[in-house]
Amino acid sequence: MFPIQRNRRLRTNDSIRALVRETTISTDDFMFPMFIAEGKDVKVEIPSMPGIFRRSLDLTVEEVKELWNLGIKAVNIYVKVSDDLKDNTGKEAWNPDGLMQQSIKAIKDAVPGMIVMPDVALDPYSIYGHDGIIENGYVVNDATVDALTRMSVSHADAGADFVAPSDMMDGRVYAIRKALEETGHHNVGIMSYSAKYASSFYGPFRDALDSAPKESGVPVPKDKKTYQMDYANRTEAVKEALQDVEEGADMVMVKPGLAYLDIVREVKNAVNVPVSVFHVSGEYAMVKAAAEKGWLDHDKIMLEQLHCIKRAGADLISTYFAKEAALLLNK
Repeated sequence: MFPIQRNRRLRTNDSIRALVRETTISTDDFMFPMFIAEGKDVKVEIPSMPGIFRRSLDLTVEEVKELWNLGIKAVNIYVKVSDDLKDNTGKEAWNPDGLMQQSIKAIKDAVPGMIVMPDVALDPYSIYGHDGIIENGYVVNDATVDALTRMSVSHADAGADFVAPSDMMDGRVYAIRKALEETGHHNVGIMSYSAKYASSFYGPFRDALDSAPKESGVPVPKDKKTYQMDYANRTEAVKEALQDVEEGADMVMVKPGLAYLDIVREVKNAVNVPVSVFHVSGEYAMVKAAAEKGWLDHDKIMLEQLHCIKRAGADLISTYFAKEAALLLNK
């Protein structure tokens, strides 16, 4: 009862607020998404993602070393595949000498302690920009799962710590776990994109990898709604996450992040494994654009968003802000 209880006593100054703060963030909470391109000494900024680059492998390794020195312990890697290597089977995805496999090996050789989580999906390798194989104008599930399984084993062979299936095909976590066990990769984990929504927040990411759906002589779905989740649904996300855990997922992911914090909390309450959140490209780009206009304070809003994602229940945040946030936190 007021005045016996005055809640503002615990907000009196910075020191008291720090003592009673419920949620804190550190570099241990971050994973940095990285885009890797063919060539040497290549560094191309992604126009819709200021400060984020596609780098060739030599410069990627240098960036990973810098991230490690900042205290960032995990990277989520994606490759920009040349058009002549794309087809409808995705076979380049499990080429032992492919760019992804070379990248995993190079990063682990340079910084053995860095946790490497390569993306598992066919869209960078598909002439249609879809996460799976197209048959009769439809993304087929089981043939895609077979391809994703081969892709995951090749990542594990290259030295990946976790594989990160982001495709949203049914049954792929169990198939991948079974294949990893059969090939002796007992300690390679699975971070499953369990609740990945068909979101408009992914636009800048698709610019980075040229992975938007496209026709290539035959009709294909114009979007990814037949496999990614309807953003109007909530309980479905819990079902997906629980199924992935049952199939062998070591971590589950919610994507996007900031606009889906209710989903993060629902999933966190339901599962007994760590929950990761992808603070996606569109959420990053909006902050950059508004800050450039002078409409908000970049650093303050960045840290506020990261705290909000952690407060909602995230154990790990994959964010394009990881490096900038680490620089601020280290001060």
